[in-house]
Amino acid sequence: MQRKLIDYSALFIGSLFFALGINYFAIPNMLSEGGVIGITIITYYLFEWSPGLVNFIINLALIVIGYKFFNKKTIIYTLITIVFTSIFLELTKTWGEQLGNDTLLAALFAGVFVGTGLGIIFRVGGTSGGATTLARLMQQFLGWSVGKSMLVIDITVISLSVFVIGKEKAMYTLVAVFIGAKIIDKIVDGADDRKAVMIISKHQENIRQELLNTMGRGVTILEGRGGYTLETQPILYVIINQTEVVQLRRILERVDEDAYVTINNVQEIFKRGFKERRPK
Repeated sequence: MQRKLIDYSALFIGSLFFALGINYFAIPNMLSEGGVIGITIITYYLFEWSPGLVNFIINLALIVIGYKFFNKKTIIYTLITIVFTSIFLELTKTWGEQLGNDTLLAALFAGVFVGTGLGIIFRVGGTSGGATTLARLMQQFLGWSVGKSMLVIDITVISLSVFVIGKEKAMYTLVAVFIGAKIIDKIVDGADDRKAVMIISKHQENIRQELLNTMGRGVTILEGRGGYTLETQPILYVIINQTEVVQLRRILERVDEDAYVTINNVQEIFKRGFKERRPK
């Protein structure tokens, strides 16, 4: 029950951020958005239809279509989010204020608020319906990140909105969407960038002990083979955070400054308790 209350609070806060990004920054500056909310904004510009009502109708229709691709929890959380976002779009529609003539600043903050809102919603397992439902499907079947999937969908919708808001505003909208997509990925995948490190050294046992005892990271020992000498050589494989790279370099400089090291970015890790550091 406590976990659900935390999740519902996150959906509430995420929906509020999302609505503020639309009503306080996007609409007053004649910007659009991607996905269903982009369609909602365009219908508001053209016909002055209620953003909250249009958002509710379209998103509800799409979640009904895509319900079989999601588990019960995601469906419930998405329905809650659709209700929250629609209500907040109505409650905050009079909060908007033109930010002078600085459309770029408005686009940046629209991206920050919308991206933060959607990121929080995705983080607890929900979606805002509509295009985010399609993004989840693309993540499931194509292996794309949520942010990348949203970006592709959003660019398609924004391209069509050019005929209503013009090329210049559409380009500013792309800036907002790009910022939002990056923030979504940071929140969903975690703020810490993970690195995969492979180490080849003549002093691999000393390095292994340092990784285990000093850094508190688990180490996998792979068996490599030199392409020229054909001699077997143990290779240390470890996952660390970006902030731990400096610490690793200091260890290598102290133990074996001639060690051969490669570092690669890691997209995602499926392992419970990875972030827990347990030095002996």
